[in-house]
Amino acid sequence: MHSPVVPVPATAQAIRVMKFGGTSVGTTPERLRAVAERVAGVHRAGYPVVVVVSARGSSTDELVADARSAATAPSAREMDQLLATGETAAAALLAIALNDAGVPARSLTGAQAGIAAAGRHGDGRIAEVEGTRLRDVLRRGTVAVVAGFQAVDAVGDVVTLGRGGSDTTAVALAAALGAATCEIYTDVPGVYSADPRIVPDARLLTRVGSGVMSEMACSGSRVLHPRSVDLAGRAGVSIHVRSAFTDRPGTTVVPEETGGDMLENARPVTGIAHDADVARVVIRPGNLPHRSAELFAALGEASVAVDLVARTGDRDNGYGWDFTIARTHVGTLREVLSQCGGAADIHESVAKVSLVGAGLLSHPGTTGRVLAALDAAGIETYSVSTSQVRTSFTLAEAHCERAVDLLHREFRLDRPAAAAEHGIAV
Repeated sequence: MHSPVVPVPATAQAIRVMKFGGTSVGTTPERLRAVAERVAGVHRAGYPVVVVVSARGSSTDELVADARSAATAPSAREMDQLLATGETAAAALLAIALNDAGVPARSLTGAQAGIAAAGRHGDGRIAEVEGTRLRDVLRRGTVAVVAGFQAVDAVGDVVTLGRGGSDTTAVALAAALGAATCEIYTDVPGVYSADPRIVPDARLLTRVGSGVMSEMACSGSRVLHPRSVDLAGRAGVSIHVRSAFTDRPGTTVVPEETGGDMLENARPVTGIAHDADVARVVIRPGNLPHRSAELFAALGEASVAVDLVARTGDRDNGYGWDFTIARTHVGTLREVLSQCGGAADIHESVAKVSLVGAGLLSHPGTTGRVLAALDAAGIETYSVSTSQVRTSFTLAEAHCERAVDLLHREFRLDRPAAAAEHGIAV
């Protein structure tokens, strides 16, 4: 017999937006039922509930493999049509499980939830959430289970939001519905000061500002999709990241204007992120005669993000460039270079490591401390870039994990800020 629903005022602040990743939903009946029971508990407590789900397990990868077995170069539109079915199936299955548990639930695709997108297939951006149908479902006391990662464009075609885009779906719905917090349930306990698979002493961060979290996400931390963090910061929505398998409190990402944990920010470095999906591109002076603007415009048009950009040379003799891109975009870079009549040295056996925090340039010794520690360990750095919130460098991929662990110890990130600053053992 199910517990009675406890009335809760149906205000926007009371709405609970819960997102479950593919590992959380899983591929077994037990995982699905566990998620259903967690959602049911919130609904029975009287809260209006919106659930956003990712595709279960490795189903997205399997769909990609299916497409590539059918064609060497499947069209982007048809890929979006295909890949969106993973999230649609997960939403329907969770709604079925909830209904079976006595909790009224209705599954909705991105289009049915009123999510409109602009941009390219495979890399859409949420443009609007027209949530009339979604609000109607909630008013009836029904759980709305929304397929993440997908939206619809101006002509009615499905547009996916990029891998990890279900995070963005959830934050966008929270913002549209006026919810104060978006809950992200995942397979890790929260956000750490470094990847705990590399640094066993990495510390769980209980509270992080959205600006710092955005930099960590863009620099390789895979816990949250970067666009979801940016959107949450602009919309004033907090993100609560926690494990789907425990009741541990996890990490709260707060909008920048509300302030992060002042104790966390008492030192310049909050965390260390790394990205092994990196290629370093070196264009020597004269190898791209006066067509640099064309190159970068074309890369932007192709949704290729460029990072750690440095320029050498001059206008008369031609500029040289040193920058990084995702390794998966090397093929696109080669095509663009060919169109521009340029040439580049492309180094794919590299990684990017970033120290992320607040006020790094206000601590002038940070970069020198990084380089000195790495040099003492015999680790050579290539390109280096610094800003107030991030210090990043490239190095040989073979040294990446050792560099992360070394710098985590160098900046005492295993300790709370006050203890680290004063050398207190904890």
